[in-house]
Formats: sequence, C-alpha cells, structure tokens
Amino acid sequence: MTETLFVQNDEIIDLATPAEYVDVVREGYRQRGEGAVAEPRTLLANADPRGFMTGYFAVLPETGAMGGYTYAAGFGKRDAHFVLPLFDVESGEPLAILDGAGMNPYKTGAAGAVGVDELAREDASHVGLIGSGTQARGQLLATATVRDLDQVSVFSPTEKNRKAFATEMDERLDATVTAVSSSDEAVSGSDIVITATNAAEPVFDSEQLDTGTHVTAMGQYDPTKREIDAETVSRSTYVVDLLGRLEQDAGSYILANEEGVVGDEDVHGELGDVVAGEKPGRESPEEITVFDSGGTGIETVAAAKLLYDRAQKNDLGEVIDFAPASEAFRS
Repeated sequence: MTETLFVQNDEIIDLATPAEYVDVVREGYRQRGEGAVAEPRTLLANADPRGFMTGYFAVLPETGAMGGYTYAAGFGKRDAHFVLPLFDVESGEPLAILDGAGMNPYKTGAAGAVGVDELAREDASHVGLIGSGTQARGQLLATATVRDLDQVSVFSPTEKNRKAFATEMDERLDATVTAVSSSDEAVSGSDIVITATNAAEPVFDSEQLDTGTHVTAMGQYDPTKREIDAETVSRSTYVVDLLGRLEQDAGSYILANEEGVVGDEDVHGELGDVVAGEKPGRESPEEITVFDSGGTGIETVAAAKLLYDRAQKNDLGEVIDFAPASEAFRS
C-alpha cells in the first residue's frame, strides 16, 4: 500500500503567505517555459441535471510533483467541490489529496502577480481593480507582494460589496484602497488593471487605458465571454498562460480574432516563455501589456507541493492508504 496525505481546507488555509505562493508559482512557470508539460482545462457540461465537471493538469519536474485540479459543480445546490491530487513526479505515487477550494484564490492570484512582475512597469503603484469577490482579493494580495502599491481603486456593481472590500483591504495593505463608482474611474490613471469578474462582456472601455498600463484579465475561461474588448487585445503585448487556450477558452482573444483585429502573429507568447527568458517581457514604458489568465495546472501543482511540504513539516493531515496497480490488479 502507498501512504498518501489527505489535508483538509482548515489545515491548508494559513500554511503559506501570498508572497510564498508567488515564489513557487513563478518557479513553476519558469519550468513551463523550459519545456514542462501542461494542458488547458477540459470542461464537461451537462444540461439536465445542470452541472459540470472540469480539470487541468501539469508536470513540474524540478518541483518533483505532478497533478492538478478536478472539480465539479451541481447547480441544483449551486456549489462546487475542488479535489487536488498531487503525485510524485518520479514514482507516480500519490503524495497528497488536498481539499483544494480554499487555496484557489491564492494560487490564481500568484499567477496574476507573476504576470504583473514580468509585464508591468517597475514603478507601477496604482491598481484599478474590477471585482470585489474572493478572486479579486487573491489577485490584489499577491500583486501587493511584487509592486510597491500606493493606491487601489476598486469597482464592482454592488456598492455595498465594493465598499466592504475596500475597507477590508485598506486595513490589510499599506496602499490606500478606495471604492469608486464606475469601472472607468477604476481604470483611468491606473498603472495596473485587474479584472476578476464573471462578466460575459468587456468591463471597461479600452480608451480609458493609459499608455504603459498592464492588464491582468483572469475572470473568464469561455470562448463566448470576455472581460476585455478587442481593442485592448490589439493594442497590447498579449501574453497568455497556455497557448492551447487560444482555440479553446481564451474568449478575449477568440472574439477579437473573429472580429479580424488580431491573429496568431499578435500573440507574444506564454507567461512561461517570459519568465524563462525565452521571450522578452515589457520592452518600453509606453506599451500596454495583457496577461490573459484562465487558470492552469502550473500554479496549481506548484502551490499544492508547497502546501504538502508545509503540512508534513507541521504534522498536519491524515494518512490514507492507496493500493498501487501492481497490488490492486491481483486482488
């Protein structure tokens, strides 16, 4: 039998800081840029009863782990469960199974922060944030670890939510965090714009972007939906987490391509290419950059291995037994 660690959400939630997530996720993307294997998510949707099953995976050889997310949502209960299996990269043995929902905003936020670190101006200090949910929180906390932020302007459609978010984050960050009354007000004058929404249509007008702005678009992975408009994509140095998403679920690019304003030649490359030095990051103070982040197994495996190591060190989790195929097939 193979001993595997099952770690619950309550044990995971305080095991790592946003900066530590960013460090391991950056390392994961470097490995991807040097050839590590990762594929975009597979999504299986069902109409009746309504729900879906999805998953994405990656192999990070130097991290010593492989795995990814599998999660399901049954919309009768309007909820979802995230299961994160982590395997040893050499033996294939299951190292851990993580109750993975709680860490999701932190690992996703870390991917966005790596994009900011590679593509935003070094002196970027003003964030315009559209969205005030859990994912917006993860993005902002991680971004604050890679840039010295002075000001954050946050907009979301519900006034109560954006004000509560601003109050919370103003207390947690050194920056001044203020709720604003429109997406235009959030975007105008910002050095970094982050969209963390479930919107199907663009959430700001490209004309509001100043030259030199970096945009992290992370709220959509659907070929028919987008948070940023075609003009933003066409004006930008456009970087995606995985090139395989360009024909699958990178709605901002897919729809801009269908409108005829961008083509394959307008895609700068993957984030891993930039982190590994295979492609340049920002090349001028004036260029607009975009990181289109749909979520991958790269940040998931990198974060999971960090949490697994910490859980072992702190004697957390419950050991369960798995039968390897060599034993199970004989039973």
